[in-house]
Amino acid sequence: MRRLTSLRRDTRGAALVEFAILAPVMMTLIMGLCDLSYQVYAKSILNGAMQKAARDSAIQGGADNTAALDAKVTTMVKNIAKNATIVFTRKNYDSFSVIKPEPFVDANNDGIRQVGECYTDINANNQWDADPGVNGQGGANDVTLYSATVTYPRLFPLFGATQTITANSLLKNQPYASQSVVTPATVCT
Repeated sequence: MRRLTSLRRDTRGAALVEFAILAPVMMTLIMGLCDLSYQVYAKSILNGAMQKAARDSAIQGGADNTAALDAKVTTMVKNIAKNATIVFTRKNYDSFSVIKPEPFVDANNDGIRQVGECYTDINANNQWDADPGVNGQGGANDVTLYSATVTYPRLFPLFGATQTITANSLLKNQPYASQSVVTPATVCT
C-alpha cells in the first residue's frame, strides 16, 4: 500500500506524458497552418501573374500572344509549385453588361428558360446560353474573362493529396480598332 501511495505522489515523467498527449495535436495544427500559408502564398503569386498577363493581352496584338502570356504565368506558378497543372480559359463578351445569362421572356414565371420562350441571342449562336461568352481573347473594346485553375500536390498530404486554387481577371481590351457592333436578335424557339 505504501508503494502505491509513493507512486501516486511521484511526478517524475509527467512532462513526458503531457508532451506525448499534446505533440500530435500541436504537429497537426502546425502542418495545417503551413499548408494554409502555402496556399495563400501560391494564390497571391497566381493572382499577380494573372493580372500582369491580362493587362498584356488587353493591348493591341495581345490576342496573338496569349500562348506566350500563359507560359509566363505557368513559369511563375511552377517556381513555387513544381508539379502543378494549370488550365487557362479566356472568354470574351461585347460589354460588361452582358456577362450574365441571355435574357428571355419567362412566359410561365418559373425562372427557367423553356423551349418556345423568346430570348435575346447575344452571342449569335442560335441557342440560349447561361454564359454567352465566346472563347478567345476577343477584339478591340471586348471584355475578356481570363481564368486559371491550378492543381498542385499539398505540402502535407494528410489533408488530401492535392489542392486547387483559381484566379480570374476581367479586363476590357483597349480600343485599338473599331469594334464591330452586332445587334442581338430575338429568337423564339
